[in-house]
This record gives sequence, C-alpha cells and structure tokens, in this order.
Amino acid sequence: MVSTLVALAMAGAVSGTHRARAQEMEPRAFSVSPVGTNFLVAGYSRSTGGVSTDPSLPLTNVEAVITSGILGYQRSFGLAGRAASAALLVPFINGDVRGDLEDQSRQVSRNGLGDVRLRFTANLVGGPALTPAEFAQRAPTTTLGTSLTVVAPTGQYNPAYLINVSSHRWAFKPEIGLSQPYGNWFADASTGVWLFTDNPNFFRGNRRSQDPLWTFEMHGGYNFRPGLWLAADATYYTGGETSLNGTAKHDLQANSRYGLTLSVPILDGVSAKLAWSKSLITRVGGSFQTVGLTLQYRWFDP
Repeated sequence: MVSTLVALAMAGAVSGTHRARAQEMEPRAFSVSPVGTNFLVAGYSRSTGGVSTDPSLPLTNVEAVITSGILGYQRSFGLAGRAASAALLVPFINGDVRGDLEDQSRQVSRNGLGDVRLRFTANLVGGPALTPAEFAQRAPTTTLGTSLTVVAPTGQYNPAYLINVSSHRWAFKPEIGLSQPYGNWFADASTGVWLFTDNPNFFRGNRRSQDPLWTFEMHGGYNFRPGLWLAADATYYTGGETSLNGTAKHDLQANSRYGLTLSVPILDGVSAKLAWSKSLITRVGGSFQTVGLTLQYRWFDP
C-alpha cells in the first residue's frame, strides 16, 4: 500500500516529462531557412525542482531530477513556392523522484527511450522558397508560419508501472507563429494547442484521458551578428485536465515560465545554444528550473 501511494503521489513529478512539451520555449521556431538546408542536432537538458502533489496524501518534500538527451535531424525545402521544413527528434529520458511518506523516504526512477517527435512547418507570409545565394541577399521581413508536431507512442512503456518514460498515446500540436524584425532586434509570438488520444492501458488496464492543453509563447531578442543572438523567453499554458476511466482528476494546469536563450557560432556551420528557464507560477505539476545545451551542425545540399 505504501509503495502504491508513493507512486500515485509522485506520478505528477515524472509526468513532468510529458508536461515538459508544454513548458518548452523555443525562440525563432518559425524562422525560415534556404531550400536544401540540413541540420543535425544533439542536445542535453536537466530539470530540477519541487512537485505539487495531492494534499490529501501524507507525502511531503517531493523533488525531481529529470534529464534528457536528444538527437534530431531537420531539412528545409520549398512547398508551393513557400519555405517549409520537416524534423525528426528522438529523446532519451531519465527521471528520479524522491519524497517523504510519513517520515520515510521513498524514491522512483525510470529511464529509457522517449516518444519520437515529428514536426512539419510551412511559411504563410514573408518567407518564399529561396536558394542559399538568394537567401543571403534577402532583407529580413515579417513572417507568419504554421506547424504541426506529432508525438508517436514509441518510447519505453510498461502498464504495470504508474510512471513511465512514454505516455503511451498520440499527441498532436497545431501551432501558428509570427516573427517581426526591428533592425537588429526581433520579436516572436506563437500559440498552439496539444491534443491527446487516450491511453487505453494506463496502470493495470485503466483508461487515461486528457483535455486539450493550450500554449502561448513570446520572445524578444537581439542579433549581435549572424549566428550570435540572445533572447528573453516566456510561456503560459493552460488546460490539460486528466480523467481516469471518465472521472476527472481536477488537475487543470495554469502555469507559466520564463527564461533566456543564447546562440553562439563556433565554426563554419556549427553553433551552440544554451538555454535556461524557471517556473514563475505552477498550479499543478513540477516547479522546475531547467538548463540545456544544444549543438547544431548545418550544411547545404551540393
């Protein structure tokens, strides 16, 4: 009974690996690239912090450490005369959650391959399909783009565990984003919604559902020179109440985060991105501080 209570109470902590998708802040996510540009990306992030749990449970001092590594590939191309891109991302996740149950310390750990993510973007305004030479001559202008992210249930999952690396369901996020340059300054804004299918085999055969989760992002930054820029980031996400076998869990989210992102060129075609973010308001789930480092290699088609 004790281990079950701990797992139930701590589920909100490692489910932060699932909620992390809403917490993401990505400046310049709708920026366009020349046709035939390829990106290879490798990254690492670490999130630490406390977790809000059901106050009816005798569980206190819940802390979580969630680390993840990613490997991804993106390619840009032309679509009906507009700039577009497609990306594939594969994560590896490790979660370690600790808490005190009636003065006894308990711990839950999980690690393994996470759910594969696909993202397709298409520019609607201000981003025609250009070759690298044409792109280098273009003047920055207002751009409006749209995207669709699909998360497939490919990660490690065991229905005997309440906490898993994979969410064992499909997730879809349509999104629209606007980018506006002001000389060397830039501003981005986007809004989207996560839509989830049910997990029909959640913890010993239960069915888990989740309502749509709305996300809003804003970024403002400065270009020091090509490839070197700094951005301030903010996000707010709301909704996402879960249900178990049709019974609502009353865990509606209304959370916000803020952070900074720095992009630094290293070599020709190679850059590094350092990101830091922290929870501002957390109604449900993890109140995390996150740091991440991403390395990116870019090359053009011959």
